[in-house]
Amino acid sequence: MKKEALSVRTIVAIGIGAAVFVILGRFASIPTGIPNSNIEVTYPFLALMAVVFGPVAGGLIGLIGHALKDLIMYGSVWWSWVFVSFLVGILFGLGGKRIDVASGEFGRKQIIAFNVTQVVAQAIGWFLVAPVLDILIYAEPANKVFVQGLTVGITDMVTVGVLGTLLLALYAKTRTKKGSLDVEQ
Repeated sequence: MKKEALSVRTIVAIGIGAAVFVILGRFASIPTGIPNSNIEVTYPFLALMAVVFGPVAGGLIGLIGHALKDLIMYGSVWWSWVFVSFLVGILFGLGGKRIDVASGEFGRKQIIAFNVTQVVAQAIGWFLVAPVLDILIYAEPANKVFVQGLTVGITDMVTVGVLGTLLLALYAKTRTKKGSLDVEQ
Protein backbone atom coordinates (compact mmCIF):
# COMPACT_ATOMS: atom_id res chain seq x y z
CA MET A 1 0.00 0.00 0.00
CA LYS A 2 1.26 3.46 -0.92
CA LYS A 3 1.93 5.89 1.95
CA GLU A 4 0.01 9.17 1.91
CA ALA A 5 2.12 12.20 1.02
CA LEU A 6 0.47 14.29 3.74
CA SER A 7 -1.66 13.03 6.60
CA VAL A 8 -5.04 14.57 7.34
CA ARG A 9 -3.53 15.87 10.59
CA THR A 10 -0.78 17.69 8.66
CA ILE A 11 -3.22 19.13 6.09
CA VAL A 12 -5.44 20.46 8.88
CA ALA A 13 -2.38 21.91 10.63
CA ILE A 14 -1.37 23.67 7.41
CA GLY A 15 -4.84 25.19 6.98
CA ILE A 16 -5.18 26.32 10.57
CA GLY A 17 -1.54 27.39 10.73
CA ALA A 18 -1.84 29.54 7.59
CA ALA A 19 -5.01 31.16 8.94
CA VAL A 20 -3.38 31.96 12.29
CA PHE A 21 -0.29 33.28 10.46
CA VAL A 22 -2.55 35.70 8.53
CA ILE A 23 -4.38 36.83 11.66
CA LEU A 24 -1.18 37.35 13.65
CA GLY A 25 0.45 39.14 10.71
CA ARG A 26 -2.54 41.39 10.24
CA PHE A 27 -3.31 42.26 13.86
CA ALA A 28 -0.13 41.64 15.89
CA SER A 29 2.60 43.31 13.82
CA ILE A 30 4.52 46.26 15.26
CA PRO A 31 6.13 48.69 12.77
CA THR A 32 9.89 49.14 13.20
CA GLY A 33 10.19 52.53 11.50
CA ILE A 34 11.91 50.92 8.50
CA PRO A 35 9.43 50.83 5.56
CA ASN A 36 7.56 47.50 5.26
CA SER A 37 9.54 46.01 8.15
CA ASN A 38 7.61 44.91 11.21
CA ILE A 39 8.25 43.08 14.45
CA GLU A 40 6.25 39.91 13.85
CA VAL A 41 4.81 37.28 16.17
CA THR A 42 4.01 35.16 13.13
CA TYR A 43 7.48 33.58 13.15
CA PRO A 44 7.42 32.25 16.72
CA PHE A 45 4.07 30.66 15.80
CA LEU A 46 5.56 29.34 12.54
CA ALA A 47 8.46 27.87 14.53
CA LEU A 48 6.05 26.05 16.85
CA MET A 49 4.01 24.64 13.97
CA ALA A 50 7.09 23.63 11.95
CA VAL A 51 8.74 21.89 14.90
CA VAL A 52 5.54 20.05 15.85
CA PHE A 53 4.25 19.16 12.34
CA GLY A 54 7.48 19.03 10.31
CA PRO A 55 9.22 20.85 7.47
CA VAL A 56 6.49 20.36 4.83
CA ALA A 57 3.85 21.87 7.10
CA GLY A 58 6.23 24.63 8.21
CA GLY A 59 7.08 25.56 4.63
CA LEU A 60 3.47 25.55 3.44
CA ILE A 61 2.22 27.50 6.47
CA GLY A 62 4.89 30.14 5.79
CA LEU A 63 4.14 30.22 2.06
CA ILE A 64 0.34 30.28 2.20
CA GLY A 65 0.10 32.40 5.35
CA HIS A 66 2.54 35.06 4.16
CA ALA A 67 1.03 35.22 0.65
CA LEU A 68 -2.49 35.67 2.03
CA LYS A 69 -1.30 38.23 4.59
CA ASP A 70 0.39 40.29 1.86
CA LEU A 71 -2.69 40.09 -0.34
CA ILE A 72 -4.97 41.25 2.48
CA MET A 73 -2.67 43.96 3.85
CA TYR A 74 -1.08 45.32 0.67
CA GLY A 75 -3.28 44.16 -2.21
CA SER A 76 -0.42 42.21 -3.82
CA VAL A 77 2.06 39.52 -2.88
CA TRP A 78 5.76 40.30 -2.32
CA TRP A 79 7.05 36.93 -3.52
CA SER A 80 10.66 37.31 -2.40
CA TRP A 81 9.62 37.59 1.24
CA VAL A 82 6.95 34.92 0.87
CA PHE A 83 9.66 32.58 -0.39
CA VAL A 84 11.75 33.36 2.70
CA SER A 85 8.80 32.49 4.97
CA PHE A 86 8.52 29.20 3.05
CA LEU A 87 12.26 28.55 3.41
CA VAL A 88 12.38 29.50 7.09
CA GLY A 89 9.37 27.27 7.81
CA ILE A 90 11.12 24.32 6.16
CA LEU A 91 14.37 24.98 8.04
CA PHE A 92 12.54 25.33 11.37
CA GLY A 93 10.86 21.97 10.68
CA LEU A 94 14.12 20.26 9.74
CA GLY A 95 15.74 21.59 12.92
CA GLY A 96 12.75 20.41 14.90
CA LYS A 97 13.54 16.81 14.01
CA ARG A 98 16.66 17.09 16.16
CA ILE A 99 14.87 18.34 19.27
CA ASP A 100 11.74 16.12 19.34
CA VAL A 101 9.45 18.20 21.61
CA ALA A 102 6.77 15.53 21.21
CA SER A 103 8.79 13.43 23.68
CA GLY A 104 8.09 16.02 26.38
CA GLU A 105 11.73 17.08 26.58
CA PHE A 106 12.72 20.69 25.95
CA GLY A 107 15.63 21.39 28.25
CA ARG A 108 18.78 23.45 27.86
CA LYS A 109 20.26 21.24 25.11
CA GLN A 110 17.06 21.37 22.99
CA ILE A 111 16.63 25.12 23.57
CA ILE A 112 20.18 25.77 22.37
CA ALA A 113 19.73 23.49 19.32
CA PHE A 114 16.42 25.20 18.46
CA ASN A 115 17.84 28.68 18.77
CA VAL A 116 21.00 27.93 16.79
CA THR A 117 18.78 26.50 14.04
CA GLN A 118 16.35 29.42 14.02
CA VAL A 119 19.13 32.04 14.00
CA VAL A 120 20.94 30.32 11.11
CA ALA A 121 17.68 29.80 9.18
CA GLN A 122 16.64 33.41 9.56
CA ALA A 123 20.11 34.77 8.83
CA ILE A 124 20.13 32.87 5.53
CA GLY A 125 16.58 33.96 4.73
CA TRP A 126 16.51 37.60 5.79
CA PHE A 127 20.15 38.67 5.46
CA LEU A 128 20.81 36.97 2.12
CA VAL A 129 17.87 35.42 0.23
CA ALA A 130 15.23 38.16 0.70
CA PRO A 131 17.49 41.09 -0.27
CA VAL A 132 18.99 39.26 -3.26
CA LEU A 133 15.53 38.23 -4.53
CA ASP A 134 14.24 41.79 -3.99
CA ILE A 135 17.06 43.06 -6.21
CA LEU A 136 16.64 40.34 -8.85
CA ILE A 137 12.82 40.25 -9.01
CA TYR A 138 11.80 43.81 -8.16
CA ALA A 139 14.96 45.80 -9.03
CA GLU A 140 14.93 47.29 -5.53
CA PRO A 141 17.94 49.35 -4.39
CA ALA A 142 20.48 47.17 -2.57
CA ASN A 143 20.99 49.53 0.38
CA LYS A 144 17.22 49.61 1.07
CA VAL A 145 16.62 45.86 0.93
CA PHE A 146 19.68 44.91 2.96
CA VAL A 147 18.60 47.35 5.74
CA GLN A 148 15.09 45.85 5.63
CA GLY A 149 16.48 42.31 5.69
CA LEU A 150 18.81 43.09 8.57
CA THR A 151 15.99 44.74 10.55
CA VAL A 152 13.49 41.95 9.96
CA GLY A 153 16.08 39.23 10.53
CA ILE A 154 17.23 40.59 13.87
CA THR A 155 13.72 41.27 15.17
CA ASP A 156 12.52 37.84 14.05
CA MET A 157 15.51 36.15 15.68
CA VAL A 158 14.67 37.88 18.96
CA THR A 159 10.92 37.18 18.83
CA VAL A 160 11.46 33.53 17.88
CA GLY A 161 14.21 33.23 20.48
CA VAL A 162 11.93 34.48 23.23
CA LEU A 163 8.35 33.66 22.20
CA GLY A 164 9.19 30.61 20.08
CA THR A 165 11.24 29.08 22.88
CA LEU A 166 8.40 29.80 25.33
CA LEU A 167 5.77 28.28 23.03
CA LEU A 168 7.86 25.15 22.51
CA ALA A 169 8.56 24.82 26.23
CA LEU A 170 4.84 25.09 26.97
CA TYR A 171 4.02 22.58 24.25
CA ALA A 172 6.63 20.12 25.57
CA LYS A 173 5.04 20.34 29.04
CA THR A 174 1.77 19.06 27.54
CA ARG A 175 3.47 15.91 26.25
CA THR A 176 4.10 12.78 28.29
CA LYS A 177 7.82 12.22 28.79
CA LYS A 178 9.18 8.95 27.47
CA GLY A 179 9.60 6.39 30.23
CA SER A 180 7.50 8.39 32.69
CA LEU A 181 4.64 5.89 32.85
CA ASP A 182 4.90 2.78 34.98
CA VAL A 183 3.33 -0.52 34.05
CA GLU A 184 1.00 -1.82 36.74
CA GLN A 185 1.82 -5.31 38.00
